[in-house]
Amino acid sequence: MLVLRAAAFAALFLMTAAQSLWAEDVTLRSRDGAIELSGTLLGFDGQFYRIQTRYGELTVDSTGVSCDGVGCPSLIDFVAEVTISGSATVGQVLMPALLESFALRNGYSTRRKAIDDSHFEYELRDLSSKKLLGRFYFHVTNTDEGFADLLADEADIVMALREIRSSEVQLAREAGLGDLTRRNRSRVLALDAMVPIVAANNPVDTVSIVDLARILSGQLVNWRELGGPDAPVTVHLRDTSSGLSQGLEDKILQPANLAIAQGITRHKTNLDLARAVGRDPFGIGIASYSEIGTAKPLVISGSCAFTLTAARRSIKTEDYPLTAPMFLYLPARRLPKLARDFLSFTRSSPAQIVIRRAGFVDQAPEAVPVDLQGARFANAIQVAENVEGLKTLKEMTTTLRGMRRLTTSFRFETGSSRLDAQSRSNVQQLARALEAGTYDGRKLVFVGFSDGEGPAAINLDIAGKRARAVREAVEIAAETADLGQLTIETKAFGEAMPMACDDTSWGRQVNRRVEVWLQ
Repeated sequence: MLVLRAAAFAALFLMTAAQSLWAEDVTLRSRDGAIELSGTLLGFDGQFYRIQTRYGELTVDSTGVSCDGVGCPSLIDFVAEVTISGSATVGQVLMPALLESFALRNGYSTRRKAIDDSHFEYELRDLSSKKLLGRFYFHVTNTDEGFADLLADEADIVMALREIRSSEVQLAREAGLGDLTRRNRSRVLALDAMVPIVAANNPVDTVSIVDLARILSGQLVNWRELGGPDAPVTVHLRDTSSGLSQGLEDKILQPANLAIAQGITRHKTNLDLARAVGRDPFGIGIASYSEIGTAKPLVISGSCAFTLTAARRSIKTEDYPLTAPMFLYLPARRLPKLARDFLSFTRSSPAQIVIRRAGFVDQAPEAVPVDLQGARFANAIQVAENVEGLKTLKEMTTTLRGMRRLTTSFRFETGSSRLDAQSRSNVQQLARALEAGTYDGRKLVFVGFSDGEGPAAINLDIAGKRARAVREAVEIAAETADLGQLTIETKAFGEAMPMACDDTSWGRQVNRRVEVWLQ
């Protein structure tokens, strides 16, 4: 990270020096001439000027001022320019597919131009007038490079397979990019997952998170320990700068206080990794859900016989513990209207279809009936203890019978009451659905669950508090919704329906959740 810090500051210095060579001074005057601002034009989005003045950086609406100076942009022939940098997993297929769909729905034509192996651009034109509307520049590498480009003022949007780290947050503040941890500075574009894979002829079918951590740290080195052949385990991972690889360390190794082993075979792309594991009879890799290839995915298991499979529905609900949200990060500056319109489109229903077709998991909520949740209720029956446990189980079954569970679920960061990244996105998603009247005339029930650590009564109380907190967050976010058009309730059933074993920290985290049920 020290290398990133040095590189970022060096890039910032070079950018500042370069700007002094080409930046032009302009003067903005109000229509009545009463107000005048002079300074260096930093940007123009087709509607607002961004100008550096002696008062600091200001944003000024072009409709209220005139612009004088050789640096003044054309208000008529403005061409939006946006640079997007970061994860190749996001940028190679998904973002181009979304951009092309956005253009098609808005009457624009697109033309893609390859620049080199990691750079390409899209031109968008009005279909009828052929007028050039905008250029989208892509720098497709990895998450680390995306944040470095943003810090160097060489990118407007970052594509990331992990959340921004504290060192990057601090650098962004120092570079004047604002607080990138704020709600409007990032969004979840789609969902992916980290899936352990082996060759198709490997007899091992399941692996626990604990054993995965041991494999990655070099403590488990023979397949015999997993019920396989007496053969050495070879590990395949993405390159160290990949967001997928970094997310793996964050989710599996750090909670166990372990470090990645030396000598692991690294791969530049997800496809290279999947192919290598498919050819290696004694190999294991952690792959992207969207690119498993011909390799065999392993089921996540636990000591209590619960199993979790990476599937579209389990990734949406975060019941599968190794979900990997795909992020877009935005600096605290106004993007051109064309870019803002595109970002709005990425949250639309048509965009969710594009995301599914690209092989990723969309965020469109699905309503799952009780009869398709047999394994979950079987788990609940298995762990029910004594009269009180059976009473809670009966109450839960009676309450939820005839309802459907939405795949919009809410989970919390490790050791915190703060919602995790995917869940914070789900708050906004559900709030927008309420504003659109999607559930008018229906009943939504926020249902809180807990892990099984500690007294059942305390767990039940904590689960209820979490359910009420999530409900409140959604209602606050749904600013324009008429909440009188539907019924909203909260319930809590504590430890009654576990999704994973409670003997590990990740299992307890999976079990602490708030679900949304619909009637």
